[in-house]
Amino acid sequence: MAICAGTGFASGLPLFLLIQLVPAWLRLEGVSLTAIGFFTAIQYPYTLKFLWSPLLERYPLPFLGRRRSWMLSTQIALILAISAFGFWQPSDQLLAITLVALSVAVFSATQDIALDAYRREVLPTDEELALGNAIHVQVYRLAGLVPGSLGLILAGSLPWHWVFPIMAAFMSVGVVMTLVVKEANLDPELPASLREAIVEPFREFFTRHGLQSALAVLAFMFLYKLGDNMATALATPFYIDLGFSTVQIGIIAKNAALWPSIIGGLLGGLLIVRIGINRGLWIFGVVQLATIFGFVWLSKAGADPWVLAVVISGEYLGVGLGTAASVAFIARETSRRAVATQFALFTALAALPRVLASSTSGLIVDSIGWTNFFYVCAVLAVPGMVLLAWVAPFGDAGDHVDAAETEMPEVSGPRGADGQSSDR
Repeated sequence: MAICAGTGFASGLPLFLLIQLVPAWLRLEGVSLTAIGFFTAIQYPYTLKFLWSPLLERYPLPFLGRRRSWMLSTQIALILAISAFGFWQPSDQLLAITLVALSVAVFSATQDIALDAYRREVLPTDEELALGNAIHVQVYRLAGLVPGSLGLILAGSLPWHWVFPIMAAFMSVGVVMTLVVKEANLDPELPASLREAIVEPFREFFTRHGLQSALAVLAFMFLYKLGDNMATALATPFYIDLGFSTVQIGIIAKNAALWPSIIGGLLGGLLIVRIGINRGLWIFGVVQLATIFGFVWLSKAGADPWVLAVVISGEYLGVGLGTAASVAFIARETSRRAVATQFALFTALAALPRVLASSTSGLIVDSIGWTNFFYVCAVLAVPGMVLLAWVAPFGDAGDHVDAAETEMPEVSGPRGADGQSSDR
């Protein structure tokens, strides 16, 4: 569990630096909102990381082992790249800053591949997956306080070329964790070729489930949090349209969102240990759906601070519970023989609703208004719940994927005396 806390902090810090501190820095330095808006493109490596995850599966670096070597390399690269931010001037070197930001995103996404794979390998049971991933996600969110709060406070009294190296120094948490922990070594055999590393994760998944069941599982990963993500995609503009001041939003909305989501995530992980992942998906999914109607209440109540606090607390408690269950389910669906690629692919698929919600919610609101929009969000939450009958029956504890018992079909040529494929 301590390892999961370390992976969460190391994973969350670079992302929140990119989406919170860097945009604030650019705006304070006079960069236009239009130019800052283009910075959303730097998040694409997080959704495309499955494209290069087979490289991490097939090619370990020659030190520390299969996972830890990539973890340490990307963490050192992140320290250097984050430190470099403050030495560029946004007024006339915006292209260079964009390239640095893109490099941070790529290194961060690559680190996530290695961290997710390692975490999956050291959490062998469903109970450990549930609690460990819940801790990971909540510490991941808490890591956002470093760039989103401490970084902005430091910027008030220190130059930016000091602020960013200080932020980079917090990545030492990940470095220390990587150096202290041991390699899992549950499956030391590497894929025989890059082709096998690319093909086998897909073949193993579809062979294990069958085509129809596998497609249902993938659809569920996409749909389970679609309505929830859609409802919160434009939360701040919604609060402003209701008449809340920025001070009220900062004090009430942000605190009512952060802490209930953390409490919900940890509570969800603990409950799943008792009731199992399948039952957790059902119960927490119902909570997710029900709390969407809180926004309907708020849209009719107007600028009432108490209603705002109650609605946001309930919504983000549901967000935390649902995330704990969905992340545990995704981890359970990965095979340890193909964990890096499968985990990267599944998490990218689960993140797509957030991207779609960000790009389409405004159009829907402009067409039908806020109240009807939240009714639509509730309807969009239903298909994921319906799929639960097939992918995670309530009375079924679920089949834990044990890579040690999963036979991987051979796709490469004959192996030589060194155990490696002849078509390397």
